[in-house]
Amino acid sequence: MGGLVARALLTLKNFRPELINLLITQATPHVAPVMPLDKYLTDFYTAVNNHWILKAQDLRNLTTLSVAGGFRDYQVRSGLTFLPRLSQHDSALSVVSSAVPRAWASTDHLSIVWCKELILATIRAFFDLIDENTRQITQDPKKRMSVLNHHFVRHPAKTFEENPEAFTELTGAFTWIKVKTSKWTYSVYNDSDGKYFTFPLASRRKSYSHIYCQNSMLDTSSWIYGCISSNSSMCLEATDLSWRAELLPTVKVVILKLQDYPSLSHIVIYVQPTVGNKFTLDCEFFKEDSRTVQLPVTHLFSFGLSSSKILLNSTGLLYNVQLQHFDQIYQAFKIYIESHCQLLKERKPSVYRLHIPWSHEDSVIVAKVPSFTEISAKLHIAQPENDSSVPGLNIYSSSDCQYEVILKTSLLQILGQIIRFHGCSLPVYVVSNILLTYGGQLSTLISTGHCSEFSLELVRTAKPYKVDPVISIVVFLLGFNWFREIWDSLSLPEVDAAVLSSQDAWFPLVSLILFLFGTGIAYWSGVFFSSSLRLFSSLWLTLVRPSILQKDNKLITPRRVCVVVSLALVSWTTCGAFAIFIIYLRYVFKVIKLHVSVKAEQNALNGDSEHSKETSQNAIKHTVKKRNSVDGASEATQSLCNNRAIAEDVNSLRMHVTILNLFTWIVLLNLPSLIYWLKNLRYNVRLDPDPCRSTAIILVSILEILMNSSTSEVKSSKLLKIAAKVPFPLSVAMLAFGQMHLYKVPHFVTFSLLLHVLCCIV
Repeated sequence: MGGLVARALLTLKNFRPELINLLITQATPHVAPVMPLDKYLTDFYTAVNNHWILKAQDLRNLTTLSVAGGFRDYQVRSGLTFLPRLSQHDSALSVVSSAVPRAWASTDHLSIVWCKELILATIRAFFDLIDENTRQITQDPKKRMSVLNHHFVRHPAKTFEENPEAFTELTGAFTWIKVKTSKWTYSVYNDSDGKYFTFPLASRRKSYSHIYCQNSMLDTSSWIYGCISSNSSMCLEATDLSWRAELLPTVKVVILKLQDYPSLSHIVIYVQPTVGNKFTLDCEFFKEDSRTVQLPVTHLFSFGLSSSKILLNSTGLLYNVQLQHFDQIYQAFKIYIESHCQLLKERKPSVYRLHIPWSHEDSVIVAKVPSFTEISAKLHIAQPENDSSVPGLNIYSSSDCQYEVILKTSLLQILGQIIRFHGCSLPVYVVSNILLTYGGQLSTLISTGHCSEFSLELVRTAKPYKVDPVISIVVFLLGFNWFREIWDSLSLPEVDAAVLSSQDAWFPLVSLILFLFGTGIAYWSGVFFSSSLRLFSSLWLTLVRPSILQKDNKLITPRRVCVVVSLALVSWTTCGAFAIFIIYLRYVFKVIKLHVSVKAEQNALNGDSEHSKETSQNAIKHTVKKRNSVDGASEATQSLCNNRAIAEDVNSLRMHVTILNLFTWIVLLNLPSLIYWLKNLRYNVRLDPDPCRSTAIILVSILEILMNSSTSEVKSSKLLKIAAKVPFPLSVAMLAFGQMHLYKVPHFVTFSLLLHVLCCIV
């Protein structure tokens, strides 16, 4: 977050942007917060990003580099770290650590700050950014971008030079050797004599389009030149083409398009004298079409049952396998590369690079030859609309080897992508499922007079086809101007799914998958919650003499008013999340006592346990006397009344368990505020600003009444039908407006619980 704070400095009125000219951030979520848990954080992001967009012209002298950790960073996905590159502000560079030269590795969120490879790349960049005259970071924005591209995007295996010499003379008493073949290999070890190998271009321009060379000597000296002026035996003047090279883990390579160099007569490879060093040089001329192969990716719904396969029969040194129709973030594949070699001899390892042309998120893999290699292919950001480039798998191969490439859809990786991009929205879907179940229990209370169990009602009411189509229809209609005008006239916020669709981070099945995940989490959280309550009630029965809860017909008493006022003061003077946590503990304690009471009544009435009869006999007698107000009633009437009372308590317990389960997720969403307040108590007792202060005051008032209510009071309410129907539209609204704004979720739940309180009163 320090990177975001650094960007926020520029929004201050009295801050002068010219004071800084370079900003480097690591794993900073620039686009949006990882979890939008409070309004202040989202407003802060909006203010910072809008300022950078509106003031892009003023920030053109500021060079910004954002480094992401890649797929190993489970806390901040790399798509959030990519800075927007505007036409007015082209000095922003975003890279993933797996694509950084000399690093080529993904990092987690913590190791990105101490990864030695990234540290060295950053330090080398700092040294090259120093102006020799001022001894400060250079004021030239073009040089800054050039240095950053040199160290973080494409490293030519050369020491950085701002203005390298355009022409050079090839001097020295070295042997000049002319190479006539289209494919050439040279290995050297302990050679004290340097050599120049020349490749004439005049005879090859018609037959070939490119020349490719690779060198296993990873020093920073120049090694490939383009000859401009020559005589019959040697080159007199040349241009250094080593700047066109690119450093890979085991070799440095260069690909030259002959059409781009019409003035060159020869390509010259310089082999320096070597003492104690062993390296290999390989060059070949080729046609681009012969080394470019198109491989269509498998369909999303193939589930890995079908595959795309291609066999590279030629023995070239370079292949480019274009992955057709690979442009969305929800696509994920497994690529298997099997290499077969004709001769069993020691070879250099092959290098496989998954190249994404619209962003710097390449991944590089080194594999032995022969071998069977597995590569995961997935994206950090989707392909922009105005970009027609195609991702590719570049194979820097070993000679005399053949390669078989197999591509399959990976269902597990697709689910991983969905969780990576939308996992933070899961709490919304879980709460939506619980809210639908809560409304279903109120409906069964109307129709049957009994409250069904949470798990059974969840299965009956939590149906995605009831919720998803409504949101999809709204998103579709928002594409029409007339509906957009009506929507804006009602001052309704933007639907989150529409915003995500505009960012190419959404597709229709995502909501269905997340809803099913939410249903599963809601179900098992309900099972865990019920099991925990039974465990605590059993411990209570074992350790404490059970007692029957005294029935109080008054929902609002002076004592409860004092509790509400006290917690409201706690919320106002300290932290709203703290007051919510206190009322949550009170509610849990109340439900456990109710569970113990119901269990004691059932054990005593059914005669299942002699121990329960003995420990709870006095309490049961007291309750029976109170409930049987008519003297001389028969024993059958007393038993019937007891059964009805226990059934009513069971209904109340089920309703309280659902409300408590719903409230648990509200506590979890507000927990970061509580943690932050606790960590900063030594500085200030009051959290200011507090994102949940007003919500806490309302929730405290509602829950203090609800925890003392029963279903018997709700059944006769005139508002029960409304309270039972409202959770459904609230669930739809929650999914429509809460996925990118998690802090809105408690508002929908609070409104539903408020109607429940009104049902208890009216």
